Amino acid sequence: MESFKFENLEIWKLACEYADEVHELIKSFPSDEKFSLIGQLNRSTSSIPDNIAEGSGATTVKDFSNYLQTSVKSVYESVSQLYRAWRRGYITNEQRAYFYEKAKTLVGKIMAFKKSINARGRF
Repeated sequence: MESFKFENLEIWKLACEYADEVHELIKSFPSDEKFSLIGQLNRSTSSIPDNIAEGSGATTVKDFSNYLQTSVKSVYESVSQLYRAWRRGYITNEQRAYFYEKAKTLVGKIMAFKKSINARGRF
């Protein structure tokens, strides 16, 4: 079976991993957070690989670059949400630090990829 372009991208694979790990983490959150913090974290982390995938189908580098920027914004959003989870006592300082580092790495790799495709003028 032939794969889509985005399936070969390291940033997409890392984004999927990040979303999956956060999904596992939030299973332990209190049920009263189901429609707030749990839902927000699921949406923001799912948005990261989804925007990379969607953007890979863009017809211009500029359009793809905009999708990549949206995925970066979703990483930032998830970091803010994880901070609130930490403040509320749902995650440990170690868990927060782990996901913070994963988020920093992901943002760095997405931005480097974005810079690369902008410089080359193609994907």
